[in-house]
Amino acid sequence: MPPKVEQKSKAAKLLAAQSSSRSKQKKKKWSKGKQKEKKDNAVVFDAALHEKFMKEVPKMKTITVASVSERLHVNGSLCRRALAVLEKEGHIIPVVKHSSQVIYTRA
Repeated sequence: MPPKVEQKSKAAKLLAAQSSSRSKQKKKKWSKGKQKEKKDNAVVFDAALHEKFMKEVPKMKTITVASVSERLHVNGSLCRRALAVLEKEGHIIPVVKHSSQVIYTRA
């Protein structure tokens, strides 16, 4: 039989646990994943933006809230209101009118 190994005292075990390398390591940080860049879209028209809207939008082939919002960096709700005004004035014609999606084309 192999010789018996002498057991460590409680104090020795505690000292060994405290000096182990695991306690000195930093805890793992979870990655935040891919961060999307926050868009800073305009909420109201200023004079220059309104002029650009009135010049560019009636010339677009297909006009949706998303395409105008992306192109001019304008809020979606502002886009819907402005497109409704353009439709009322006769600058654009609705192709599909649905509660969630409206598609216009040039007049």
